[in-house]
This record gives sequence, structure tokens and C-alpha cells, in this order.
Amino acid sequence: MTTRITNPDTEADLQLRECLDQQQPTNFVMVAGAGSGKTTSLVKALAHLAMTRGPELRRRGQQIACITYTEVAVGEIQGDVGNAALFHVSTIHSFLWTIVQPFQNDLREWVLSRLGEKIAEAERKLANPRTRAHTREQLTLDVVRYRAQCTQVVGIKRFIYGTGSDYSRGVLGHDDILKVGPSLITDRPLLRTLIASRFPYIFVDESQDTNPTFVDALRLIADMGLEGFCLGFFGDPMQKIYTGGAGPITPGEGWVQITKPENFRCPLSVLRVINRVRAEDDGLQQVRGRTIVCDGVVEPVEGSARLFIVQADARRAERLTEVRRWLSRANDDVLWENDEEDGDVRVLVLVHRVAAHRLGFADIYAALNDNGQTSLKAGLVDGTAWIIRPFMTYLLPLVVAAQSGADFEVIAALRSKCPLLTQERLAGQNSPAVLARLQLDVDRLVAMFADEGTSIRAVLELVRDREILGLDERLLAYLERPLDEVDEDDPEDAAVRAFLASPAPQLWGYRAYVENQSPFATQQGIKGAEFQRVLVLLDDEESHYTLFSYGKYFGIEPLSDKDQENIQDGVDSVVDRTRRLFYVCCSRAVQDLAVVLFVPDVRAATEALIARGYFERDDVHTLGD
Repeated sequence: MTTRITNPDTEADLQLRECLDQQQPTNFVMVAGAGSGKTTSLVKALAHLAMTRGPELRRRGQQIACITYTEVAVGEIQGDVGNAALFHVSTIHSFLWTIVQPFQNDLREWVLSRLGEKIAEAERKLANPRTRAHTREQLTLDVVRYRAQCTQVVGIKRFIYGTGSDYSRGVLGHDDILKVGPSLITDRPLLRTLIASRFPYIFVDESQDTNPTFVDALRLIADMGLEGFCLGFFGDPMQKIYTGGAGPITPGEGWVQITKPENFRCPLSVLRVINRVRAEDDGLQQVRGRTIVCDGVVEPVEGSARLFIVQADARRAERLTEVRRWLSRANDDVLWENDEEDGDVRVLVLVHRVAAHRLGFADIYAALNDNGQTSLKAGLVDGTAWIIRPFMTYLLPLVVAAQSGADFEVIAALRSKCPLLTQERLAGQNSPAVLARLQLDVDRLVAMFADEGTSIRAVLELVRDREILGLDERLLAYLERPLDEVDEDDPEDAAVRAFLASPAPQLWGYRAYVENQSPFATQQGIKGAEFQRVLVLLDDEESHYTLFSYGKYFGIEPLSDKDQENIQDGVDSVVDRTRRLFYVCCSRAVQDLAVVLFVPDVRAATEALIARGYFERDDVHTLGD
């Protein structure tokens, strides 16, 4: 276990321990602001349970479940508490699959029901006289395929969890798991009892961005009032940045809400900014700020927080260089102009063409950002879009392993996802021959990802034809469609076709961008991270991203009628989403924060921002007026 566990207790840690130490543990919700050490509180709670309840839980064959948002977070928590059998640390999808995997008959019933829904939806569209002729042809083929899948599903002995769904082969994809898991928990009280018996403690990390249907399913388990069961949520509604997240978790009857207001990360200058931003939302005021020990005395760090309002024109890159040069001189810190890792300057962008062009994925960016629907745009910024996921989670790591000669990693990756290597497919086969064939296929993949003349579509066609990976049905449908066929009834058609036509090697630059291997990072992708120097670029004009608008948030641009209606009805609005994202960005700074706002009218924007009062008047600077 790490030293995080030995950190001094905060009041929130003591309150949480009191919930856990009762004979009947109390369900709870912990709200912990940015930099508060939420993960530290979570890890300390796990360690406390291991010490006080561990022997009893082990005797009963029970585990403490800790469910978090990403595989990275899983690794971090496991590193803190040790990869002991007492703890079941996993992502939501992995946890749900652990729960539902034994219930194969229930999975079959759910798949058949899902196919029935698809057939009904296709038939509804066919019955619509306005449906286009070529769409009718595709829908008719879809209905035939779905009915054939129903027949095939009846004979499947065992369903498995894969990257994309393929019901005819018994493969359930990510989206399926997130639907079938909560559905079975909700519909089957016995399953809820079994979950509580196996995992008497269930902690959910990053609860604000957790799927709300899954949250509701877990609450049903808690509502059963089973002896010894405890459900806890750790999160911060102010850091909800994904539209599909649950947001604030309302405590149930008899639950305890714990607030952790400390901020151990940000200097005082930044703390003042984020408190002013948060005052417009839930009003939580964070305290303390980052400190250092100087000559044996604990002293607060002042740091710096500045706002630069810059003319939005063709000289954006040049003006950004000017800002960094200014910061270098003003802070007497040459690292502000350093793009190397040791500079620890992180440039946070929404979805920025400058980063896309500089890192070499301009076509991919334009395809999904300019043409894509909201879900594709949102998935572009963090690599979770359904069309990107096979590359990020499997194909690119597979090629990296092959390039480095890591044969063991290559085989491990193939065994985890390749349909040819399932037990059912290998039965009666010459396994060495199958592996030898796959080695040649992987070599072809490596060559294709190095060839600028190879399209993403060509890569996926190889993957499909050689069964290197089971592809999502949506991808298969696009690959089966002729290159020149346009489906005007499909809102994602233009974006997907442009993405498939993009050069495959651009995925390397995109991967570096999303995985923070460059000075640039997405504003959505850095939650939980921290950097000495944070440079936040705000540019609505270049982002083409309707989910967020800094112009509307700062009062520079007028709200639409729909925006005003959402605000009046208490519905999550563009202003709410942008405020939360701005809070997340600013709260990453450990020493210095600089926000660069590109606007068409510098003077009007300056007046609006000074009136908002987020930054001290002397810390607001203009450029290009």
C-alpha cells in the first residue's frame, strides 16, 4: 500500500470512517472538489475496511467492490491498496460483466429482446412513406439479418464480452453490457441479493460521470436494506463533463452526505478563481490551497492566475507564442516556452484545429468534429466515440506491441479480442497454424499503419476479413455499403464516411493527443491530472462544438431561446456545461494558470470578463485590440 493511506485524516475521512464502523454501515455520498484528495479518501476507506472487516470478509468469501471510470484509474487504485483478492477494483463495464456473466439464459433472453426491438424499429421506418427507396432496401436487409440472428442466438451456448457486438457469434459489446447489466439488476430481486452478498461494500468513484441507469440499479440494491450492505458514491458534480453522467447523487433516506472542501493542489491565486466560478453553481467554497514548508514553517503558495483576451484572427498561433513569451518574462520562468515534457506546460484545448494540424490528424478531426453529431464530437475529445474505440483499445496497442517485438503482449492482446482464438473456434483447429496466420496479418497491420496511402477503411476491411477483431455492427454496416452510396437518412453518414476515408497513420497523432503524449490535451481528458503550468485555450470559433460555448458562458454572446428555456426549466444547459468544464481546466494548476480567450471583439469581451470578476483586474490582459 502507498503513503497516500498514511496522509493525515480530514474531517471528511473521519465522517466516512464513522459510517463504515457502525454495526449496520451507513450508505453515503461524498462530494469532494478538485484537488481535495478524493481518491485519497477512497483509498483510505478501502484500507480501513481491510483492517477492520478484512478477516471476516475473507472467511465469507466476500469482496469490497470499487468501481471507477477508466482502466487508468483502476490501475492507480490497485497500486494504492495492493492487488489483493479482498478488493474487486474494476471499470463499470467489467463489474457488470462479472455480475451477469453466469446468467447465460438471461443474457440470451435479453439479446432476443434487443433484436426484437431492432426489428420493430426497422419495420416502423419501413412503414413510413417518407423513407427513401435506398434506405428501404437497407432496412429490408437489416430485418432479414436480425431475424437470422434470432435463430442463431437460440443455439449459442455461451455469450462473451467483446469490443463490439456480434450477436450471431454470441459477442456482447460495450454498449450492450451497459444496458443488460442494469436491466437484469432492476428486473431480478434475487440478483440484487446475490450482488449484496458477494460485495457487501460497493464504492463508486467519479459518480458524477457514472451512467445514471447503473446508479439507479445500485440504489435498488441499497434500498433492499440488507444487513451489512453499504453503498458509497465518491464524486464532484462540478466536475461532470460527460453529458451521459448522473451528475449530483441525491442521498437516500438515512444516507449521509459528506463534503470535502479542502484543496491541496491549487495556489491561492487559482483557488480564488475556481471559488468564484463555483459560487455560481453549488456554492461549495474550497479552502486551504497548496502549501510548502520553508525553513520548517508551512506557508501558502500564491502562484499566479491570469486571463489574456486575444483577437480571434488568422494569427492565433503567433499570438499564442506571444502570450507564452510574456509569461516566461513575467514569471521569470523560461519553461513557459518549453514544449518538452520537463517543461510541464499543458495546453488545454476543447477540440482545437491547431493541435490537430500540429500533431497530424487534421482529416480525422474534420471528419468527426465538422460533420459529426453530438455523440461523435463528444467521443472525439476523449477517444470514446464508438467508431474510434476499436483503434484506441485494441488495434493501435496491438501494432505498438508488434513494432517493439513484444511477442508475449501481441499474443495476449490477440487472445483477449481475436474471434479466431476463442475456445469454440480453436476446437479441432491447428493452433500453431492459426497463430502463424495471425502473425502475418499483424505484420500487414503494422505496414498499413505506416503507409499514408492506406485509409482507415482499408485497415478495417483487413480486420474484418481476417477476423483480427470482432467489429461493431455499425461499423460492419458502413463497410458493406458501397463507397459512393450516401444515406441521407443517417445523421452520422457524412462523418463516418469521411473518417473511413482518412489516412490510417493519422490515428497515431490522434492517439498522442488523447493520451496526453503532447503539450496539448483535451479539456475533458485531464480530469484528475495536475500540472505546474496550465495554459487554457478558449476558442468557440474554431471548435464548432455546440455542447460548450465560452462566449455564452461569459456573457459575450446572446443565449438562444432553447438555452433560456433549459435554464428556466432547470435542464442542464450550455452555460452549466461550460462552467463545469472551465472549473475543471482552471483547477489543474499547481503553480501558474493562464487562460487565453480568443474573441472577435476584444474590447467588449474585456468589459464582460472584468464585470464577471473571475480574475483580478490587474491580471486581465489584452492582445490584438
